[in-house]
Amino acid sequence: MKKMKKKVAIIGCGNIGGSIADGLFKSQIIDPKNVYLTKRNTDRLEYLQKEGFNVTDDNRLAVKQSDILIIALTPQQLDQVLSDIKDVINPQKHTLLSVVSGVDISRLKSLTYDELPVVRVMPNTAIAIRESMTCISADDRDITALETAKVIFDQLGKTVVIHEDLMVPATSLVACGVAFFLRAIRAASQGGIEIGFHADEAIFMAAQTAKGAAGLLLEKQTHPEKEVDKVTTPRGLTISGLNQMEHHGFSSAMIKGIVTSAERAKTLYSETK
Repeated sequence: MKKMKKKVAIIGCGNIGGSIADGLFKSQIIDPKNVYLTKRNTDRLEYLQKEGFNVTDDNRLAVKQSDILIIALTPQQLDQVLSDIKDVINPQKHTLLSVVSGVDISRLKSLTYDELPVVRVMPNTAIAIRESMTCISADDRDITALETAKVIFDQLGKTVVIHEDLMVPATSLVACGVAFFLRAIRAASQGGIEIGFHADEAIFMAAQTAKGAAGLLLEKQTHPEKEVDKVTTPRGLTISGLNQMEHHGFSSAMIKGIVTSAERAKTLYSETK
């Protein structure tokens, strides 16, 4: 793909910001020299600086040098940082992509400029290996900005454009979901250890099996239970194991975890006020 000529600033390069930077580097969609990464403690970004990224603790400098601003802060940091950089944001030049949980577009515009193009983006940490599931949302008047965001994040995994009302639930299913599935893989590997495998073998086998299961759904576009039916036979091994998991609340625990995280996400930003 043709490289982007616009310059990008990732404001608040923590776990998710660093993962985005990793993904951008691997995608080769943009030269690292055209990306500015900010963090209070820049020592933690030394590995990215070695790849050619510009690293600084000066948010204002990064904004001045860039066209696209990816805001990867915590909700607690957002208001102060946007207040500090507002006077160097140019609505005619800049596009703001926010990965801040629970903060809606109207609030982001009220903290900056109403005419500033704003897009909400919710990726997950698999963006570091270009396997993110990223949800994107914008107002109708910011369609061009939304298309810019999609061009970037399509290189870093899969994207889906959704209504803004669904961005908070997306945080739970997509962003928190990585941890939920990782915990399921860990549980499978612990079962593998109990039945005789070494820990490193069990984790590898469980992770590859999970990858294969996900691949079946993505490639065949089928329902999970259709694929389950292919593995379960009358009085067979698989159905006996599945039934024991369900007796102990496997599905209900996953559902409850996703719903609980979504409910918590609704209040994450308001609790900082």
